[in-house]
Amino acid sequence: MKVGIVGAGWAGLAAAVSLRDAGCQVTVFEASHVPGGRARRVTHEDFPGNLDNGQHILLGAYADTLSLIRRLRGDTDALQRLPLRLESVDGRTRVRAPRLPAPLHMGAALLLGRGLGLGGRWAAVRMMRALKKRDWHVPPGYTVRDLLDAHHQPAALRARLWAPLCLAALNTPVESACAALFAHVLRDSLDRGGRTASDMLLPREDLSTLWPDAAIKLVDWRPGHTVRDLGHGADGVTLDGEAFDAAVLAVPPRAAQRLIAGLPPAPGSSLLRQTLGGYEYQPIATVNLRLAGPWRLPQPILMLSEDPAHGQLGQWVIDRGTLTGQPDGELAIVVSAAQSALDMDKDTLTQAVIAQLRDQLKRRRKPWPALPEIAASTVVIEKRATFSAVPGLRRAHPRSPWRRIMLAGDWTDTGYPGVLEGAVRSGQAAAREVLSLRQAPAPSTAPSR
Repeated sequence: MKVGIVGAGWAGLAAAVSLRDAGCQVTVFEASHVPGGRARRVTHEDFPGNLDNGQHILLGAYADTLSLIRRLRGDTDALQRLPLRLESVDGRTRVRAPRLPAPLHMGAALLLGRGLGLGGRWAAVRMMRALKKRDWHVPPGYTVRDLLDAHHQPAALRARLWAPLCLAALNTPVESACAALFAHVLRDSLDRGGRTASDMLLPREDLSTLWPDAAIKLVDWRPGHTVRDLGHGADGVTLDGEAFDAAVLAVPPRAAQRLIAGLPPAPGSSLLRQTLGGYEYQPIATVNLRLAGPWRLPQPILMLSEDPAHGQLGQWVIDRGTLTGQPDGELAIVVSAAQSALDMDKDTLTQAVIAQLRDQLKRRRKPWPALPEIAASTVVIEKRATFSAVPGLRRAHPRSPWRRIMLAGDWTDTGYPGVLEGAVRSGQAAAREVLSLRQAPAPSTAPSR
Protein backbone atom coordinates (compact mmCIF):
# COMPACT_ATOMS: atom_id res chain seq x y z
CA MET A 1 0.00 0.00 0.00
CA LYS A 2 1.42 3.38 -1.02
CA VAL A 3 0.60 6.24 1.36
CA GLY A 4 1.40 9.94 1.06
CA ILE A 5 1.66 12.03 4.22
CA VAL A 6 1.52 15.81 4.08
CA GLY A 7 3.39 17.29 7.03
CA ALA A 8 6.37 16.03 9.03
CA GLY A 9 5.34 17.16 12.48
CA TRP A 10 4.97 14.70 15.32
CA ALA A 11 1.53 13.63 14.08
CA GLY A 12 2.60 13.02 10.49
CA LEU A 13 5.76 11.17 11.47
CA ALA A 14 3.94 9.05 14.05
CA ALA A 15 1.57 8.02 11.26
CA ALA A 16 4.54 7.36 8.98
CA VAL A 17 6.27 5.04 11.45
CA SER A 18 3.06 3.09 12.13
CA LEU A 19 2.38 2.67 8.42
CA ARG A 20 5.98 1.75 7.65
CA ASP A 21 5.89 -0.89 10.40
CA ALA A 22 2.72 -2.29 8.80
CA GLY A 23 4.55 -2.76 5.50
CA CYS A 24 3.34 0.33 3.65
CA GLN A 25 5.40 2.38 1.23
CA VAL A 26 5.37 5.84 2.79
CA THR A 27 6.22 9.24 1.31
CA VAL A 28 6.32 12.29 3.59
CA PHE A 29 6.04 15.80 2.12
CA GLU A 30 7.22 18.70 4.29
CA ALA A 31 7.32 22.39 3.40
CA SER A 32 10.35 23.06 5.61
CA HIS A 33 13.69 21.25 5.62
CA VAL A 34 13.59 20.18 9.28
CA PRO A 35 11.31 17.44 10.64
CA GLY A 36 9.26 18.01 13.78
CA GLY A 37 6.67 20.65 12.87
CA ARG A 38 5.99 22.90 15.85
CA ALA A 39 8.39 20.77 17.93
CA ARG A 40 11.58 20.97 15.90
CA ARG A 41 15.14 22.22 16.20
CA VAL A 42 16.24 25.70 15.29
CA THR A 43 19.74 27.12 15.18
CA HIS A 44 21.14 30.48 16.24
CA GLU A 45 24.64 31.74 15.61
CA ASP A 46 25.05 32.99 19.19
CA PHE A 47 24.19 29.63 20.77
CA PRO A 48 26.68 26.74 20.57
CA GLY A 49 24.08 23.98 20.42
CA ASN A 50 20.74 23.54 18.72
CA LEU A 51 17.66 25.18 20.21
CA ASP A 52 13.99 24.30 19.78
CA ASN A 53 11.24 26.41 18.30
CA GLY A 54 9.59 26.15 21.71
CA GLN A 55 10.54 24.51 24.99
CA HIS A 56 8.45 21.37 25.46
CA ILE A 57 7.91 19.29 28.59
CA LEU A 58 6.75 15.69 28.36
CA LEU A 59 5.03 13.67 31.08
CA GLY A 60 5.48 10.10 32.18
CA ALA A 61 1.84 9.61 31.17
CA TYR A 62 2.75 10.09 27.50
CA ALA A 63 2.77 6.34 26.89
CA ASP A 64 2.43 6.41 23.10
CA THR A 65 5.15 9.03 22.67
CA LEU A 66 7.56 7.15 24.92
CA SER A 67 6.82 3.88 23.11
CA LEU A 68 7.54 5.57 19.78
CA ILE A 69 10.85 6.96 21.05
CA ARG A 70 11.84 3.49 22.29
CA ARG A 71 10.88 2.02 18.92
CA LEU A 72 13.24 4.38 17.10
CA ARG A 73 16.05 4.78 19.65
CA GLY A 74 15.86 1.67 21.81
CA ASP A 75 15.49 3.69 25.03
CA THR A 76 14.37 7.04 26.43
CA ASP A 77 17.75 8.08 27.84
CA ALA A 78 17.59 11.34 25.87
CA LEU A 79 14.90 12.48 28.32
CA GLN A 80 15.80 13.52 31.85
CA ARG A 81 13.11 12.07 34.11
CA LEU A 82 12.23 14.09 37.20
CA PRO A 83 9.70 12.95 39.82
CA LEU A 84 6.93 15.54 40.07
CA ARG A 85 8.27 18.63 41.78
CA LEU A 86 6.61 22.00 41.31
CA GLU A 87 8.81 24.65 42.87
CA SER A 88 8.83 28.39 42.36
CA VAL A 89 11.97 30.37 41.63
CA ASP A 90 11.57 32.29 44.89
CA GLY A 91 11.29 28.99 46.80
CA ARG A 92 8.04 29.98 48.48
CA THR A 93 5.92 27.39 46.68
CA ARG A 94 6.87 23.74 46.51
CA VAL A 95 4.81 20.64 45.76
CA ARG A 96 6.94 17.50 45.72
CA ALA A 97 5.57 14.00 45.20
CA PRO A 98 6.99 11.37 47.59
CA ARG A 99 7.66 7.80 46.51
CA LEU A 100 4.16 6.50 47.17
CA PRO A 101 1.73 4.71 44.83
CA ALA A 102 -0.61 6.88 42.76
CA PRO A 103 -2.79 8.68 43.64
CA LEU A 104 -1.49 8.71 47.23
CA HIS A 105 1.69 10.41 46.07
CA MET A 106 -0.22 13.44 44.83
CA GLY A 107 -2.39 13.63 47.94
CA ALA A 108 0.72 13.61 50.10
CA ALA A 109 2.40 16.17 47.82
CA LEU A 110 -0.51 18.57 48.22
CA LEU A 111 -0.87 18.09 51.98
CA LEU A 112 2.85 18.60 52.52
CA GLY A 113 3.16 21.39 49.97
CA ARG A 114 4.75 24.71 50.81
CA GLY A 115 3.14 28.06 50.12
CA LEU A 116 -0.40 26.83 49.45
CA GLY A 117 -1.78 27.54 52.93
CA LEU A 118 -3.40 24.93 55.16
CA GLY A 119 -6.85 25.68 53.78
CA GLY A 120 -5.54 25.61 50.22
CA ARG A 121 -3.85 22.24 50.68
CA TRP A 122 -7.01 20.61 51.97
CA ALA A 123 -9.14 22.31 49.29
CA ALA A 124 -6.87 20.88 46.57
CA VAL A 125 -7.07 17.37 48.05
CA ARG A 126 -10.86 17.61 48.31
CA MET A 127 -11.15 18.66 44.66
CA MET A 128 -8.93 15.80 43.49
CA ARG A 129 -10.94 13.29 45.54
CA ALA A 130 -14.22 14.65 44.19
CA LEU A 131 -12.99 14.43 40.58
CA LYS A 132 -11.80 10.86 41.09
CA LYS A 133 -15.14 9.92 42.67
CA ARG A 134 -16.87 11.21 39.53
CA ASP A 135 -14.40 9.28 37.34
CA TRP A 136 -12.87 12.61 36.31
CA HIS A 137 -16.03 13.78 34.54
CA VAL A 138 -17.01 17.44 34.83
CA PRO A 139 -20.24 19.19 33.79
CA PRO A 140 -20.45 20.04 30.06
CA GLY A 141 -19.38 23.55 29.22
CA TYR A 142 -17.34 24.06 32.37
CA THR A 143 -14.21 26.17 32.17
CA VAL A 144 -11.34 25.50 34.54
CA ARG A 145 -12.40 28.59 36.48
CA ASP A 146 -15.91 27.13 36.81
CA LEU A 147 -14.36 23.92 38.11
CA LEU A 148 -12.22 25.78 40.65
CA ASP A 149 -15.22 27.87 41.73
CA ALA A 150 -17.37 24.76 42.19
CA HIS A 151 -14.73 23.24 44.46
CA HIS A 152 -14.04 26.46 46.41
CA GLN A 153 -10.36 26.71 45.57
CA PRO A 154 -8.71 29.71 47.32
CA ALA A 155 -7.16 32.50 45.28
CA ALA A 156 -3.59 31.78 46.41
CA LEU A 157 -3.94 28.11 45.46
CA ARG A 158 -5.24 29.07 42.03
CA ALA A 159 -2.37 31.46 41.38
CA ARG A 160 0.39 29.19 42.67
CA LEU A 161 -0.80 25.77 41.48
CA TRP A 162 -3.85 25.47 39.25
CA ALA A 163 -3.22 28.40 36.90
CA PRO A 164 0.38 27.37 36.09
CA LEU A 165 -0.68 23.75 35.56
CA CYS A 166 -3.58 24.80 33.33
CA LEU A 167 -1.36 26.99 31.18
CA ALA A 168 1.30 24.29 30.94
CA ALA A 169 -1.21 21.61 29.94
CA LEU A 170 -3.73 23.52 27.80
CA ASN A 171 -1.96 26.79 26.88
CA THR A 172 -5.28 28.47 27.57
CA PRO A 173 -6.10 30.74 30.56
CA VAL A 174 -8.24 29.27 33.35
CA GLU A 175 -11.03 31.73 32.51
CA SER A 176 -11.65 30.06 29.14
CA ALA A 177 -9.87 26.68 29.32
CA CYS A 178 -11.93 23.50 28.98
CA ALA A 179 -12.31 21.79 32.35
CA ALA A 180 -12.95 18.39 30.76
CA LEU A 181 -9.58 18.41 28.97
CA PHE A 182 -7.85 19.62 32.14
CA ALA A 183 -9.45 16.78 34.09
CA HIS A 184 -8.28 14.27 31.46
CA VAL A 185 -4.69 15.43 31.91
CA LEU A 186 -4.97 15.26 35.71
CA ARG A 187 -6.51 11.79 35.48
CA ASP A 188 -3.82 10.31 33.25
CA SER A 189 -0.85 11.93 34.96
CA LEU A 190 -1.90 11.78 38.62
CA ASP A 191 -4.24 8.81 38.94
CA ARG A 192 -4.44 6.09 36.30
CA GLY A 193 -0.92 5.80 34.98
CA GLY A 194 0.88 4.90 38.21
CA ARG A 195 3.29 7.03 40.18
CA THR A 196 5.73 7.59 37.31
CA ALA A 197 2.96 8.98 35.08
CA SER A 198 3.36 12.32 36.87
CA ASP A 199 7.11 12.44 36.18
CA MET A 200 8.33 15.42 34.15
CA LEU A 201 10.53 14.51 31.17
CA LEU A 202 12.90 17.14 29.81
CA PRO A 203 14.71 16.56 26.48
CA ARG A 204 18.50 16.56 26.72
CA GLU A 205 18.78 17.24 22.98
CA ASP A 206 16.80 19.12 20.37
CA LEU A 207 13.32 17.90 19.52
CA SER A 208 14.15 16.86 15.95
CA THR A 209 17.07 14.72 17.09
CA LEU A 210 14.88 13.18 19.80
CA TRP A 211 13.11 10.98 17.23
CA PRO A 212 11.90 12.75 14.03
CA ASP A 213 15.38 12.53 12.45
CA ALA A 214 15.27 8.75 12.87
CA ALA A 215 11.71 8.53 11.55
CA ILE A 216 12.45 10.21 8.22
CA LYS A 217 15.14 7.62 7.50
CA LEU A 218 12.39 4.99 7.26
CA VAL A 219 10.39 6.76 4.53
CA ASP A 220 10.66 8.58 1.22
CA TRP A 221 11.41 12.01 2.67
CA ARG A 222 10.49 15.06 0.54
CA PRO A 223 11.67 18.22 2.35
CA GLY A 224 10.99 21.65 0.91
CA HIS A 225 7.85 20.44 -0.87
CA THR A 226 4.61 22.29 -0.18
CA VAL A 227 1.73 20.17 -1.47
CA ARG A 228 -0.76 22.36 -3.30
CA ASP A 229 -2.98 19.95 -5.21
CA LEU A 230 -5.07 17.12 -3.77
CA GLY A 231 -7.27 14.73 -5.75
CA HIS A 232 -9.44 11.86 -4.50
CA GLY A 233 -11.15 8.83 -5.99
CA ALA A 234 -12.53 5.50 -4.80
CA ASP A 235 -9.26 3.69 -5.48
CA GLY A 236 -6.68 6.37 -4.76
CA VAL A 237 -5.58 9.94 -4.26
CA THR A 238 -3.12 12.27 -5.92
CA LEU A 239 -0.76 14.72 -4.25
CA ASP A 240 0.58 17.24 -6.75
CA GLY A 241 -0.21 14.70 -9.46
CA GLU A 242 1.55 11.75 -7.80
CA ALA A 243 -0.70 8.73 -7.19
CA PHE A 244 -1.15 7.10 -3.78
CA ASP A 245 -3.57 4.58 -2.32
CA ALA A 246 -4.32 6.94 0.59
CA ALA A 247 -3.19 10.22 2.09
CA VAL A 248 -2.82 11.61 5.60
CA LEU A 249 -3.12 15.39 5.96
CA ALA A 250 -0.98 16.06 9.04
CA VAL A 251 -1.02 19.83 8.76
CA PRO A 252 -2.70 22.64 10.74
CA PRO A 253 -6.46 23.11 10.24
CA ARG A 254 -6.10 26.09 7.90
CA ALA A 255 -3.69 24.19 5.65
CA ALA A 256 -6.02 21.18 5.62
CA GLN A 257 -8.89 23.50 4.75
CA ARG A 258 -6.96 24.80 1.74
CA LEU A 259 -6.06 21.31 0.54
CA ILE A 260 -9.63 20.00 0.62
CA ALA A 261 -11.12 23.16 -0.92
CA GLY A 262 -11.17 21.69 -4.44
CA LEU A 263 -12.61 18.29 -3.52
CA PRO A 264 -16.21 17.47 -4.51
CA PRO A 265 -18.94 17.48 -1.85
CA ALA A 266 -19.26 14.32 0.23
CA PRO A 267 -21.45 13.39 3.21
CA GLY A 268 -20.11 15.39 6.14
CA SER A 269 -17.79 17.58 4.07
CA SER A 270 -19.61 20.82 4.88
CA LEU A 271 -19.40 20.07 8.60
CA LEU A 272 -15.68 19.30 8.30
CA ARG A 273 -15.04 22.58 6.52
CA GLN A 274 -16.89 24.42 9.30
CA THR A 275 -14.91 22.50 11.92
CA LEU A 276 -11.57 23.34 10.31
CA GLY A 277 -12.52 27.01 10.22
CA GLY A 278 -13.68 27.03 13.83
CA TYR A 279 -10.35 26.72 15.61
CA GLU A 280 -8.80 29.67 17.37
CA TYR A 281 -5.21 29.67 18.54
CA GLN A 282 -2.92 30.57 21.41
CA PRO A 283 0.71 31.68 21.07
CA ILE A 284 3.73 30.58 23.08
CA ALA A 285 6.88 32.67 23.43
CA THR A 286 10.21 31.17 24.47
CA VAL A 287 13.06 33.45 25.51
CA ASN A 288 16.43 31.67 25.28
CA LEU A 289 19.31 33.14 27.26
CA ARG A 290 23.01 32.30 27.05
CA LEU A 291 24.82 33.42 30.17
CA ALA A 292 28.32 34.87 30.35
CA GLY A 293 29.61 32.11 32.60
CA PRO A 294 28.72 28.89 34.41
CA TRP A 295 25.47 29.07 36.37
CA ARG A 296 22.71 26.61 37.26
CA LEU A 297 19.17 26.84 38.61
CA PRO A 298 18.43 25.11 41.93
CA GLN A 299 16.31 22.63 39.93
CA PRO A 300 16.22 21.88 36.17
CA ILE A 301 12.74 23.42 35.93
CA LEU A 302 11.14 26.04 38.16
CA MET A 303 7.92 28.04 38.14
CA LEU A 304 7.94 31.80 37.78
CA SER A 305 5.22 33.81 39.52
CA GLU A 306 3.25 35.55 36.79
CA ASP A 307 2.17 39.15 37.33
CA PRO A 308 1.15 40.72 33.99
CA ALA A 309 0.17 44.01 35.64
CA HIS A 310 3.83 44.50 36.54
CA GLY A 311 5.22 43.13 33.29
CA GLN A 312 6.11 39.70 34.70
CA LEU A 313 4.88 37.35 31.98
CA GLY A 314 7.02 34.20 32.32
CA GLN A 315 5.60 31.06 33.91
CA TRP A 316 8.45 28.54 33.69
CA VAL A 317 12.23 28.63 33.46
CA ILE A 318 14.20 25.59 32.28
CA ASP A 319 17.92 25.09 32.86
CA ARG A 320 19.02 24.02 29.39
CA GLY A 321 22.66 24.14 30.43
CA THR A 322 22.08 21.32 32.90
CA LEU A 323 20.14 19.31 30.32
CA THR A 324 22.55 19.69 27.42
CA GLY A 325 25.82 19.86 29.34
CA GLN A 326 26.79 23.31 28.08
CA PRO A 327 29.62 24.70 30.26
CA ASP A 328 28.08 28.18 30.41
CA GLY A 329 24.60 28.72 31.70
CA GLU A 330 21.71 28.52 29.26
CA LEU A 331 18.06 29.12 30.14
CA ALA A 332 14.70 28.96 28.40
CA ILE A 333 11.86 31.06 29.82
CA VAL A 334 8.38 30.12 28.66
CA VAL A 335 5.44 32.50 28.25
CA SER A 336 2.28 30.47 27.57
CA ALA A 337 -0.97 31.92 26.21
CA ALA A 338 1.30 34.78 25.23
CA GLN A 339 -1.17 37.22 23.66
CA SER A 340 0.36 40.14 25.56
CA ALA A 341 3.83 39.18 24.33
CA LEU A 342 2.69 39.59 20.72
CA ASP A 343 2.29 43.32 21.33
CA MET A 344 5.86 43.70 22.62
CA ASP A 345 9.05 43.90 20.63
CA LYS A 346 11.43 41.03 21.33
CA ASP A 347 14.01 43.14 23.16
CA THR A 348 11.37 44.47 25.54
CA LEU A 349 10.04 40.97 26.20
CA THR A 350 13.55 39.66 26.81
CA GLN A 351 14.40 42.40 29.29
CA ALA A 352 11.07 41.89 31.07
CA VAL A 353 11.59 38.18 31.72
CA ILE A 354 15.23 38.71 32.72
CA ALA A 355 14.10 41.30 35.28
CA GLN A 356 11.37 38.92 36.45
CA LEU A 357 13.86 36.10 36.96
CA ARG A 358 16.38 38.30 38.77
CA ASP A 359 13.68 39.75 41.03
CA GLN A 360 12.29 36.36 42.03
CA LEU A 361 15.73 34.82 42.58
CA LYS A 362 16.47 37.59 45.09
CA ARG A 363 13.42 36.54 47.12
CA ARG A 364 14.59 32.98 47.76
CA ARG A 365 14.67 32.00 51.42
CA LYS A 366 18.05 30.39 50.89
CA PRO A 367 20.30 32.77 48.92
CA TRP A 368 21.30 31.68 45.44
CA PRO A 369 24.14 33.07 43.30
CA ALA A 370 23.03 36.05 41.24
CA LEU A 371 22.25 35.57 37.58
CA PRO A 372 25.35 36.40 35.48
CA GLU A 373 25.32 38.88 32.65
CA ILE A 374 23.47 37.82 29.50
CA ALA A 375 25.87 36.98 26.67
CA ALA A 376 23.19 36.33 24.04
CA SER A 377 19.44 35.98 23.71
CA THR A 378 16.87 35.00 21.17
CA VAL A 379 13.08 34.89 21.20
CA VAL A 380 10.97 32.28 19.41
CA ILE A 381 7.26 33.03 19.12
CA GLU A 382 4.83 30.47 17.75
CA LYS A 383 1.73 32.56 17.04
CA ARG A 384 -0.42 29.46 16.56
CA ALA A 385 1.37 27.16 18.98
CA THR A 386 -1.81 25.35 20.04
CA PHE A 387 -5.53 25.56 19.47
CA SER A 388 -7.51 27.38 22.15
CA ALA A 389 -8.75 24.54 24.35
CA VAL A 390 -12.19 25.96 25.13
CA PRO A 391 -15.36 24.10 26.17
CA GLY A 392 -17.60 22.84 23.39
CA LEU A 393 -14.93 22.97 20.69
CA ARG A 394 -15.81 20.63 17.83
CA ARG A 395 -12.71 18.70 16.77
CA ALA A 396 -12.21 16.69 13.60
CA HIS A 397 -12.22 12.88 13.40
CA PRO A 398 -9.17 11.23 11.79
CA ARG A 399 -11.33 9.76 9.00
CA SER A 400 -12.43 12.48 6.60
CA PRO A 401 -15.60 12.43 4.45
CA TRP A 402 -13.40 11.31 1.55
CA ARG A 403 -12.66 7.63 2.03
CA ARG A 404 -8.95 7.63 1.30
CA ILE A 405 -8.03 10.88 3.03
CA MET A 406 -7.26 10.93 6.76
CA LEU A 407 -6.52 13.80 9.13
CA ALA A 408 -3.85 13.98 11.83
CA GLY A 409 -2.74 16.64 14.28
CA ASP A 410 -3.05 17.47 17.95
CA TRP A 411 -6.15 19.48 16.94
CA THR A 412 -8.08 16.32 15.97
CA ASP A 413 -10.36 14.62 18.48
CA THR A 414 -7.75 12.92 20.68
CA GLY A 415 -9.27 13.63 24.09
CA TYR A 416 -6.11 15.61 24.87
CA PRO A 417 -5.26 19.30 24.52
CA GLY A 418 -2.66 20.47 22.00
CA VAL A 419 0.26 18.51 23.46
CA LEU A 420 2.87 16.19 21.96
CA GLU A 421 1.11 13.05 23.16
CA GLY A 422 -2.06 14.19 21.42
CA ALA A 423 -0.13 14.68 18.17
CA VAL A 424 1.40 11.19 18.36
CA ARG A 425 -1.95 9.59 19.20
CA SER A 426 -3.61 11.37 16.30
CA GLY A 427 -0.99 10.15 13.84
CA GLN A 428 -1.35 6.59 15.03
CA ALA A 429 -5.15 6.84 14.81
CA ALA A 430 -4.89 8.12 11.23
CA ALA A 431 -2.58 5.22 10.39
CA ARG A 432 -5.13 2.73 11.73
CA GLU A 433 -7.80 4.30 9.54
CA VAL A 434 -5.54 3.96 6.49
CA LEU A 435 -4.83 0.31 7.27
CA SER A 436 -8.56 -0.39 7.63
CA LEU A 437 -8.88 0.32 3.88
CA ARG A 438 -7.14 -2.98 3.22
CA GLN A 439 -10.22 -4.88 4.37
CA ALA A 440 -12.76 -2.89 2.36
CA PRO A 441 -11.75 -2.35 -1.28
CA ALA A 442 -13.96 0.03 -3.23
CA PRO A 443 -14.88 0.19 -6.92
CA SER A 444 -12.23 1.90 -9.03
CA THR A 445 -12.85 5.47 -10.14
CA ALA A 446 -10.49 8.17 -11.33
CA PRO A 447 -9.32 10.68 -8.74
CA SER A 448 -11.39 13.88 -8.82
CA ARG A 449 -10.78 17.44 -7.77
